Amino acid sequence: MIVGCPAEVKSDEYRVGLRPVGAELLRRDGHSVIVQRGAGVGSGYEDEQYAKAGATIVDSAREVWSRADLVVKVKEPQPAEIPLMRPGQQVFTYFHFAADKALTVACLNSGITAIVYETLEQPGPLGRSTLPLLTPMSEVAGKMSVQEGAKFLERPQGGRGILLGGVTGTPPARVLVLGGGVVGINAARMAAGLGASVTVTDISLDRLRYLDEVMPANVDPIFSEPHAIREAIRSSDLIIGGVLISGAKAPHLISRDDLRTIPSGAVIVDVSIDQGGCVETSRPTTHAQPIYTIDGIIHYCVANIPGAVPRTSTQALTNATLPWLLRIANEGWERIARADRGFAMAINMDAGRLYNRPVGEAHGLSVEKAPF
Repeated sequence: MIVGCPAEVKSDEYRVGLRPVGAELLRRDGHSVIVQRGAGVGSGYEDEQYAKAGATIVDSAREVWSRADLVVKVKEPQPAEIPLMRPGQQVFTYFHFAADKALTVACLNSGITAIVYETLEQPGPLGRSTLPLLTPMSEVAGKMSVQEGAKFLERPQGGRGILLGGVTGTPPARVLVLGGGVVGINAARMAAGLGASVTVTDISLDRLRYLDEVMPANVDPIFSEPHAIREAIRSSDLIIGGVLISGAKAPHLISRDDLRTIPSGAVIVDVSIDQGGCVETSRPTTHAQPIYTIDGIIHYCVANIPGAVPRTSTQALTNATLPWLLRIANEGWERIARADRGFAMAINMDAGRLYNRPVGEAHGLSVEKAPF
């Protein structure tokens, strides 16, 4: 099989879908690897390292897409990449289809097999499913959400002028974390470690009990329901949206009308923006222009937060994706999907047929039963 890794073209995206060690292991198993020149530079990996590992360096993304049977990426295909895709080609990356109908339709029309990082499931503790290829980036985004939120709370950035942990004789900032999953737990730990007063919400009582056991004393888990959220936002300085329904569009937990009750100069960091955002007024932003303000509330909605720390993020992501990439190349996605129901959840579409029901419901598209 020919495995290709193009350079990412999304704004301010410095991660890469394949490290040199991945190229070496693919070559060891008998596959060819092609990497676009400069693809790994943003993450600290030079072309020479890929070449030494056995990869062929090519000058253009077009050459990668035209030759590769399996393309491995980080972010969803961008408008410039969609015309380069071809029927039967396998694309292994984040897609976030539920947030983007145009992308979904374009990928269906292209005839690719979309093997989607964020919907691949595996069994977890206590019988709960986990999302192993989403988890590492959720960890990074959760921690960075507090880091970025603290920065934009500073007065020169337009914020309330509050130090997250306060100092002797002054109250700490009040942080509200929506969602007690991987993003939420990392955000809550980060904010708590800096000394903030933290509230974290979730709809699972079992999850709330777990959070109550493992979180420090300055974190209060509460059940997520509209009245509790409306009450909490009235005194929140920093609100972090970490809501996730696997493969589906995120629900709006804060409405436009709710903004009027949030203290002026407060910051919302909507990590859920990849799936449409959990705040009604959220819209995707970039690292170059990360914020906008509505009704005095700063919105930070960068759609690729981990891209700002590409060395850490690429290592964390490829640690999780490489074993699956090797299996796909060695065994074929169809064989794995028939044997592993969790992996089958990652096959969102193939040959113009959509298999992911939440994506179909989000966009009013017909969904077929997967033949595996």
